[in-house]
Order: sequence, then structure tokens, then C-alpha cells
Amino acid sequence: MKSIFLFLLVVMIATSCKKDKTLEHEIAKINTDVQIERFDKLFSKVTSNKLVDIKRAYPFMFSEKYPDSFWLAKAKDTLQIQLFNEVDKVFLDIEDTETEIESLFNHLKYYFSEFNSPRIITTTNDVDHRNRIIVTDTIVVIALDSYLGSNHEFYGSIANFLKVNLNKEQIVVDLANEYAKKHTYHPERKTLLDEMIYFGKLLYFKDVMVPFKTEAERIGYSEAELNWAITNESYIWRFLVSRELLFSTDSKLPRRFINPAPFSKFYLEGVDADSPGRLGQYIGWHIVRAYMEQNDASLKDMLIKSTEDIFNNSKFKPRK
Repeated sequence: MKSIFLFLLVVMIATSCKKDKTLEHEIAKINTDVQIERFDKLFSKVTSNKLVDIKRAYPFMFSEKYPDSFWLAKAKDTLQIQLFNEVDKVFLDIEDTETEIESLFNHLKYYFSEFNSPRIITTTNDVDHRNRIIVTDTIVVIALDSYLGSNHEFYGSIANFLKVNLNKEQIVVDLANEYAKKHTYHPERKTLLDEMIYFGKLLYFKDVMVPFKTEAERIGYSEAELNWAITNESYIWRFLVSRELLFSTDSKLPRRFINPAPFSKFYLEGVDADSPGRLGQYIGWHIVRAYMEQNDASLKDMLIKSTEDIFNNSKFKPRK
């Protein structure tokens, strides 16, 4: 019986892998063409003669409350020039990023037929890492100075748990996350479980849209942090259930288990310091995955389901 079970398991896995490869092949055929517009380079070389043309091509990049003299002075500012130079070093070749964004857009078009590829425009924003990507229906703006590498000197004053993902490989993951937020409907989030399921939806969206990225990259963990979460998944779940935290509306809980942080806050010596932050997101991710495995639901359907529907029909069981 055991050998028969193992044989069937291997067949199921092989069949699943074949279906995944076939699907990815079909998605690749969509062949979205992405041409990144390097506004940052154009602006770094702006002159009084060229400014009119640049403003005509990129009017949305220039606030009308500032005169031309402001923009010309900004382009020649010593610190701004240093910023331009550092961006140019890291992004001398941006072809890999273009290819990844093309793949993301192929997936978006496959799952959302109404999707139309926007213009992709790169800029700098004085290392405002909390606003490094802006997405509209027609334009995506990417601040490249927030992706120079986690150890870059510009990030010295940024907390380690925040700057760890400020690298060029994370651009497409962050972009996918912005689209996930646009497509995910979730009413007011009152309980910890509401928060967990909401972020679980965002993470599952990235599973589908950027499968070429690792699980660690999709959630923004190091491999060691992801392994910690996997190893302790059952413990985390028991803690949340035994403390009756899932349906709690305590406003402190998101800070403990959802929001970016150096570690999650169980308030247990020997546990907190070793744990990664955002473990509530991690568990929510696996609840949503379990729901999708147990139910014949499309991605679009899942993204609008309620917390109760997903949780009650997920049959979620943590790994032991």
C-alpha cells in the first residue's frame, strides 16, 4: 500500500509540474513588449534648452508650483549628481529588469484580460524608500535610487529590516505587490485574521504573477527567515489560536505580527529575537494557499472573498 501511495504521489506531482510548465508556456506567448523610459537619465542631463521638451514629454513629473529655475538647480545640485551617478552604476544595464516586468505583465494580461501595459518610467526621489513605486492605469513610476543594494551607503540611516529588500532584484516583486493591492478587495480590516487573510491574498497574487521569483523574495524574507517560519509554522499557529488572537480587534496586534518589523512579538524570551517580522502575513499566505487547493476558485474570485469564506473553507493545517 505504501509503495502504491508513493507511486500515485509521484504521478500527481509530475502531472502538476507538467500543467504548470504548459501554463507558463502559454503565458509567455502573450509576449508583452516593455520599454523602460529612463527619465532619470534625461533629467540628469537637462539644460535650459532641453527642459521644455522634457516637460512636454513628461508633464506629470514636474509640479507646476515650481518654476523652471528650480528644476535646473535641482539637476545640478551636488548631492543630486551623486545620486544620478550611483543609479547609473547599478542600472547601467536594465535589460534583466525589463524582462522580469514583461513576464509580470504577461501574467497580468493572462489573468486580467482588461489589463493594458502602462508606460514604465524610472526616476529618482531622494531615496524615499517608502514610496519607491507608483502605479496608475497608464503609468508606472519606479524610483531607482531605492534599489541600489541593501548595503549601499545611501541607506545607512534606514533600519536593517527595511533596507534588506532595497535591491534591483526586488523591483518586479514590489511592482507585483502594487498590482495585487489594486486587484484585491477586502472590506474594513478589524481583526488580526482580517489582516492575515488580506496580506495572504497579496502574497498569493505574487505566487501567480511572479512565479520566477523565490518564495523568500515574494514575501521579502531571507532564506534563513523563511526557513525559520517553515520550521515553526505549527508553533506560530498554536500560539495565535491558544491566545485567541485570530478574532481579536486589539489595535496592537498588527504591529506585532503584520507590519514590517525586525521580528514578530510573541513576548517570549528566546523566540522573538530569532523570529522574522510579519509572521501573521506568512500564516495568512498559507491559509489562502490552502483555500485555493481545496476549492475550485479562480484568482479573481478569491481576491474578493471575505475573511470568513476563505478561512472556513481553507481546511488549513500548519506544517509540523
